[in-house]
Amino acid sequence: MPLHKDDPKSVGGYKVLDRLGTGGMGVVYRGRSRSGREVAVKVVHAQYAEDTVFRARFRQEIDSVRKVSGAFTAPVVDADPEALRPWMATQYVPGLSLADRIRERGALKDTELRQLALGLVEALRDIHRAGVVHRDLKPANVLLAEDGPRVIDFGISRAAENHNTLTETGQMIGTPPFMSPEQFTDARTVGPASDVFSLGALLVYTLTGRGPFDADSPYLTAYQVVHDEPVLDGVGEELGTVLRSCLAKKAADRPELDEVARELARVLPEAAADDPPTVTSRGDLPDPADTGAPDPKSATSPGRRRRLRPLWAATAAVAVLATGLTSYLLTGAGRADGDDEGGTPRAKTAASRWTELPSGWQPWQTTVYASAGHGLKKGITLLDGDHGPECRMYEGAVYCAGDAVMPVRIDGVTGRVDWRAEGMPPLPMMRAHVFWLLGVADGVMLVKQQYQPEGGDLVTLVVALDTRTGKRLWHRAVDLESTHVSVSGDLVLVPDIGRGSLTARAVRTGAQRWTAKLPSGMQCDPADTNVGLYLECVPGMTPAKEILLLGFDRSDGSVRRVRVPPHSTLVGTYDGRLLYLEPAEEVPGHLSTGTKGPFSRIRLVDPDTGAATTTELAEKFEGTVTTAVGTLWFTGTSGRVTAVSVRTGKQLWQTPTSLEQPGAVTPGAGARVVYLSSASGRVAALDGSKGTLLWETLPRAKWVNSQSELPSQVLLNKGALVVTTQSGDVLTLDPAHPERNPG
Repeated sequence: MPLHKDDPKSVGGYKVLDRLGTGGMGVVYRGRSRSGREVAVKVVHAQYAEDTVFRARFRQEIDSVRKVSGAFTAPVVDADPEALRPWMATQYVPGLSLADRIRERGALKDTELRQLALGLVEALRDIHRAGVVHRDLKPANVLLAEDGPRVIDFGISRAAENHNTLTETGQMIGTPPFMSPEQFTDARTVGPASDVFSLGALLVYTLTGRGPFDADSPYLTAYQVVHDEPVLDGVGEELGTVLRSCLAKKAADRPELDEVARELARVLPEAAADDPPTVTSRGDLPDPADTGAPDPKSATSPGRRRRLRPLWAATAAVAVLATGLTSYLLTGAGRADGDDEGGTPRAKTAASRWTELPSGWQPWQTTVYASAGHGLKKGITLLDGDHGPECRMYEGAVYCAGDAVMPVRIDGVTGRVDWRAEGMPPLPMMRAHVFWLLGVADGVMLVKQQYQPEGGDLVTLVVALDTRTGKRLWHRAVDLESTHVSVSGDLVLVPDIGRGSLTARAVRTGAQRWTAKLPSGMQCDPADTNVGLYLECVPGMTPAKEILLLGFDRSDGSVRRVRVPPHSTLVGTYDGRLLYLEPAEEVPGHLSTGTKGPFSRIRLVDPDTGAATTTELAEKFEGTVTTAVGTLWFTGTSGRVTAVSVRTGKQLWQTPTSLEQPGAVTPGAGARVVYLSSASGRVAALDGSKGTLLWETLPRAKWVNSQSELPSQVLLNKGALVVTTQSGDVLTLDPAHPERNPG
């Protein structure tokens, strides 16, 4: 990867040539000594340099790696743990990481698998002979050089004879799919046998593209590592016997490495004289960010779903994991860019992947109840029972409102809370404030408010606030039954169910523009299509036989009517037509709730004529849906993202992430990158074309609002990301440097 403008020109006398990647501890560069020798130089992040505990850990890493020297490890050639920004230089290994190799070309077989497996055994032998346990053997920490694999990154290893190490403070470190049971249950007992377990898990993944304990979340993975038998589907009987012995739950039941080597040599075929080389170096492989038609062959294997025990059964494993998933949450099982420390750079990074940041932007993090510069200074601290905020970006600022969240404006560049709305009707209990964010347009923030004066009836208001000052411009009481107020462009639409009418008002002044009649006896809700004004209407008291779609002219309210099948879900537009998803089977009631599915068909409807075409989905897809540029993205509660072509209905790619219950995907410019976030404030970026996981961050939320039904959001502020959580956190990220923390 190319250097950034703030990267050093040299480190410790080594000229910095380019970036190799970014990990949780620091940045790795490709460097060159004065004699021409190339090295991989790891420089810790600046925010850690003043942390004495971190320096001790980095010093431990250097000591650990210096003890190890073998054909299949990358030795330390130089280091300075006492530098202003500590650094370490290791042998430069030109080659793909195993994670990238599997992601780009699939599982390893036969002689290629043999060379890898026996090389890893030899590397672990060298590591253990030095009195070191690696503790994080995973695909991203294995590089494939032309002459065999190299095991790298001893950042969380420990000397086996040292029983008072930094990792014995109750903080567990590792990558759940490749961790041993004792790493979850008692980290103090971890020894060489733990690496044997990790080797078995890694070889299953290498052979099948799936781990032996795969689950929908790292917490359930941890439970299955500790309690369940490994799933070895696709592994031959003889090899399966060897790997099953490595995956024994008790460390004492696992074989020694010498025995593992003998058995692997027996069951894995040797290379014939005319076989091609068994390890492919990176060379000039194309970058996943390069634009072009999505390649269905690049889809990540969906794997198999296995019946999971109830979540309550995993309580012990979840408790153990509460503070110890940092490595996995940042990088996943095989990260594309950030964890290939010591390997070659990507062939190139597409210059068009990242968009320019707003002028003066710096990373920041705040909350919706931080002190404001103007208006009501202090906000109400959210509780677990509150649903939290909804937010929108508008002209470089973030506008939020919600359950116990007073309307607030946050500067998108600095994170400063500019104002919090005051002058709202007084309430006997401040927590009785309930707001809904309707939209931001024409210099106005529109909210709907419900409150109940002491001794009075519940009141519903539509309130318009000036985006610059937070001052109220106008407000209007609406019928309690008129729950579905919406904003479209410079109009706010207020259905009046009692009178059977729809009134359009100017956002800026509240003046009435026009009124249109609604069908008698029908419930009409706004349809969010981003083009035109539409309401979806169904019978109020009887099951719907069809959906009546009303399209209104913005200037005078004249209406056109289109009928679509019941239970369909409108998710957006494609090629000037309305894009509906139809359920795999009929659902009871009126409209399908949300966009969860499962869905079996795409219906494209001409909004003027009602003419429709349908496309069968290649399989049933479900999840929260987003659509743009002819693609549907389905986000599942387990963090898996599936991209589907609107034109063909076929899957383009599918990628697992470790995000728990993420919100909908947010496409970046041109959908070259897509983003999603979780309730804990973790964020992931995926290549829009091929689904490659570019990076994941650590959790950034102060706490997790487990009661909220609102999804977390990723908003776009030019090239920066703004992330909101249900617990009221608001933070920003540079997607090209997601590791940067607020100053």
